[in-house]
Amino acid sequence: MFDLLALAATIAAAAFGYIAARKFVRERLKFVDAAQTIKAPIIAGLGAWAVASLLTFLPLIGPGTAILFGLSVAFGVRAGAKDIRIERRITAG
Repeated sequence: MFDLLALAATIAAAAFGYIAARKFVRERLKFVDAAQTIKAPIIAGLGAWAVASLLTFLPLIGPGTAILFGLSVAFGVRAGAKDIRIERRITAG
């Protein structure tokens, strides 16, 4: 039962990291040239991993969760930058 909760927490953290990073880059960093470089996803992913690795003392968050969260943030930043480049408009509702 505990393993299932840990898996659900990992999936939720990864989904939240991807969606939040993509939305932030697409809406807030639209006119920032540095967000369009290859360094931006790497730096964002490493930062997210570092923050999440500080929380590994909690029972549901392990090193795998921290790594997956960092990767999801990196891919979210990359997808948000691509949305800007191809001028994709994603509207809610």
